[in-house]
Amino acid sequence: MAKLIYVADPMCSWCYGFGPELATLLHGLPEVPLELIVGGLRAYNTKPMDDALRTTLGKHWKKVGETTGLPFSDAGLQIRHFVYDTEPACRAISATGLLAPQSALTVFQAIQHAFYAKGLDITKGEVLAEIAVQVLEQDGVQIDQAEFLKTWASEEARSLTREDFEQAKRWGVTGFPTLILEHRGELHLVTAGFTRTEDLIQRLQAIIDQSSATEAPVNQDR
Repeated sequence: MAKLIYVADPMCSWCYGFGPELATLLHGLPEVPLELIVGGLRAYNTKPMDDALRTTLGKHWKKVGETTGLPFSDAGLQIRHFVYDTEPACRAISATGLLAPQSALTVFQAIQHAFYAKGLDITKGEVLAEIAVQVLEQDGVQIDQAEFLKTWASEEARSLTREDFEQAKRWGVTGFPTLILEHRGELHLVTAGFTRTEDLIQRLQAIIDQSSATEAPVNQDR
C-alpha cells in the first residue's frame, strides 16, 4: 500500500506556503495515508533574532506571500528577544501524535497560521497548547491545555521529536517542505521544495508508473 511522508517544520515559511497545495493533493487521494515527520529547521537555537536574520526572514516571507497569496503578519518578527527555535513547535506535533495522531496535520497547519498570519509566539508552550486544544476540540477530542502541556513537556515527546529530526537527516533531507512516496517497499522523492498540486500529481504518477515496471523493490532503512 502506498503512503505519503511529509517532512516539514511548522516554522518554515515555504511549508506554510505549501499547505494548500498539499491539502488539495490529499483531498484527491483520500485512500493514501500521510505520515508527518517534523524536520527541525532551526531546532535548539538559543540565539535571539538579530536585525540581519529579521531582514532575511522578512524577504522570504514576502516571497512566499507573493507566490501563494497566503496572509503574513510581520508581528512575529518583532517579538522582543525572540529566539527562532523550532523545536517547541515541532514537539507540539509530536505531542499531538501521542494524544490524537489523526489531528497532527491539522494542528501543524493551525500552528503555522498562528505564527505567520497572527504573529503569535509559538515557541511558548502555553501558546502551542491553546492552539492545539482548539483544533482537537473541533475534531471531537476532549483534551484540556494542562494535559496537552504535560504531554508536550514529557520526555516521550522530546524523544519522538529528536527521532524525527534524526530520521530526516538519515534520509538526507536538507530542505523543507519535502514530500516522499513510499510505494512497494521503496521511498521515492516527490518534491524537495514548494511545488504546485498539478506538478505533484504528475510526479506521483511518473513514480508509480516507473515503480510498477520494476520488480524486486529494495527495502529502505526506516
